[in-house]
Amino acid sequence: MVYHASDARAALRQAGDGTPAPARATGQAAPAEYVPFPDVPPHSTGDGGRTWFARGQNLVVGYTEVADETTVALPAGPDEHALLLPEDTVGAVVETGGERTEIAGHTLTFLPPGAAEITLRGRGRAVTLGTTRCAELAARAVNADSYATAHPHVTPLTPWPEPVGGHRVRTYRLDVPGLENPPFRIFRCSSFMVNVPHRRSGPRDTTRLSPHTHDDFEQFSLVIDGDYTHHLRWPWTTDLSEWREDQHLTCQAPSLTVIPPTVVHTSQGTGAGVNHLLDLFSPPRADFSRMPGWVLNADDYPMPDQG
Repeated sequence: MVYHASDARAALRQAGDGTPAPARATGQAAPAEYVPFPDVPPHSTGDGGRTWFARGQNLVVGYTEVADETTVALPAGPDEHALLLPEDTVGAVVETGGERTEIAGHTLTFLPPGAAEITLRGRGRAVTLGTTRCAELAARAVNADSYATAHPHVTPLTPWPEPVGGHRVRTYRLDVPGLENPPFRIFRCSSFMVNVPHRRSGPRDTTRLSPHTHDDFEQFSLVIDGDYTHHLRWPWTTDLSEWREDQHLTCQAPSLTVIPPTVVHTSQGTGAGVNHLLDLFSPPRADFSRMPGWVLNADDYPMPDQG
């Protein structure tokens, strides 16, 4: 990992519990998955909005453009769903487990396992999350064929302990400060982690990029505003035929990039206006979770050694 000295992530190597790092599997990592939503067919469309789904190994991401009122129905599965409303201009009514809950905009809500019907109202965007352990949800992904065979290096999802007090609708406001540098706002449930950084204006300082890699999990980078370049470098293996060229993937909002494990990567905001990228991980990241104060709802969702 290479972080600027002022970046709090520079302390991650010292934040472990003393256990050795997992052994890295042999063989080359998979290609990155890139889904530019406006350029692929939506899963559903209507006067009130359009919805797309894309997936990685463990996580399914839904993206909805809300023009008036539209409904997103999420099928029942063994894990929680999430609803992210990044703007105040879109609110929702969620029906799950026989209960009806109104949810304001600019929030992140975790929903209990089971089916959920989400009615979105307003004008803006909404993001839904669920796991691929729900086969019906996974099949909706426009890139489902890419995961007909499991990708190498990715650890299968084993959910963390249930939340304190059991599963229920839990809503968190996004108007909280979070970390200062990096400007992260991190939340987790039992099956995945959501990082909603503060929005950035203008291009990223190219002298303060953060190339790093993950041994055994994918990083989902969801661009909801602006323009980014994902710089990707695959490690060399002993087999020359497996080597891949570096990629400098230009991504515009709205789009999803799934970055494979073992790939060195950093994301550079390049737009002149607002640039906003969300990071998603499944299962939740243990290294982030061990850092005091990083996960804003840690008291609600225990780690495996606390369960």
